[in-house]
Formats: sequence, C-alpha cells, structure tokens
Amino acid sequence: QVHVVESGGGLVQPGAPLRLSCTASGILAPYYAIAWFRQVPGRGREMVSAIRAHDGLAHYADFVQGRFTISRANAKNTVYLDISSLEPDDTARYTCAAATFTELPYNFGHDWQYDYWGQGTQVTVSS
Repeated sequence: QVHVVESGGGLVQPGAPLRLSCTASGILAPYYAIAWFRQVPGRGREMVSAIRAHDGLAHYADFVQGRFTISRANAKNTVYLDISSLEPDDTARYTCAAATFTELPYNFGHDWQYDYWGQGTQVTVSS
C-alpha cells in the first residue's frame, strides 16, 4: 500500500523561504513520480511541480517563475519543495501525490496520472 505524507506547512511571513517535505512509502513500481499540488478554497487544484524519481527530471507550472525548486532524496523516499520567497498568493493547501509507472515516463505533468495522495499541509503567507 502506497502511503504519502506531507510536512512543513505553517504560517509564514511574506518574503520568507519555506521547505515542504513529502515522504512516500510502499512504492513497488519500477518508476514513479512525485508531484506537489496546491488548492485554495473556491478554486481548482493546480499542479506546482513534479519530479521523476529515477533521475530527478523536474516539471514546473508556468506560474512558478523560478521561486519553487523541487528535489528528491531517494534514500529517504522524500521529495522537497523549496519556495524561495513566499507571496500572499501562495497561501493554499499543498498536497503531495505519487504516480507509478511500468515504463520510464516522459510526461508526468497531469494530475490524472497521480493515484496516491497525501492529506496536505496548509501554507499561510501573512504578516
């Protein structure tokens, strides 16, 4: 059973950095990707970034504009999302998800590919 758990959210001041962590366990597939999504109440869920665990190939949403960096520590089954300078518009619930593949995936940027979801962690950017 695949299990995904996020951590690292909280109340953060504008301009401050933040690291979110996502730990995935129980993945038996030969290839997998981990993605971060975010959602604000009343708005749809949007993918922020995704990373292919095999080699660290990353995908970013257009709105990221260089402020977000996704990375992985495979030995720890953990993926990190670093946000260099938080803005009030970054306030959202950030959720991590895992997608498994039998072959090396070249496209892993669609939410429908992700079958295993965490509960999410709230990030609130406010002074």
